Amino acid sequence: MSEIVCSSSRPALPASMNLGVGTPSLYSPRWYAVYTTPRHEKRIATHCSQRDIESFLPLYQEVRQWKNRCKVKLDLPLFPNYLFVRIEREARFRVLSVPGVLSILGAGSDLFPVEDEYIGLLRQGLDEHKIEPHPLVEVGDRVKIIAGAMSGMEGILVRKKNELSVVLKVALLERSISVEVTTANIEVVETGTASANFAGA
Repeated sequence: MSEIVCSSSRPALPASMNLGVGTPSLYSPRWYAVYTTPRHEKRIATHCSQRDIESFLPLYQEVRQWKNRCKVKLDLPLFPNYLFVRIEREARFRVLSVPGVLSILGAGSDLFPVEDEYIGLLRQGLDEHKIEPHPLVEVGDRVKIIAGAMSGMEGILVRKKNELSVVLKVALLERSISVEVTTANIEVVETGTASANFAGA
């Protein structure tokens, strides 16, 4: 099995997270990335629901062991300090008034929309694959997913333990997530330092 990793920190300008082109209409609901107070993502999602603001907080499960050796499974934010909201552009002040919301990603008064397709792929990936955060990487073979829920997305091939992984950058947020895929669903786009690992899979 291989894994895919989508990355995301908070840059001043957007990069390649399937951002919309041009200024979105004031009256067309679009998805936007919201920057939040640390460890308040779930509470903010609840506030959004209470205010009839559509939101999406991607969560992954992690097993942790406490000092008493008791293990517990936690649902944690896939992108710490971030969640997504779907609003009309003119409704941004409703989101900014939610306790714990610090900003909506953009430049000045221009907001950076996230394409519906990306949100759909992320939701589908969460349903169909094991997704978890992954450290941001810079090197390795660039590959393209050619089948499955994340089809069409490109990333970097790495090795995780005894398994192959693909790392996809969500440059808007500067973090990473990993999604399991089979090597049959990957094709090399550009050879890098991880090419030997890929060939030997």
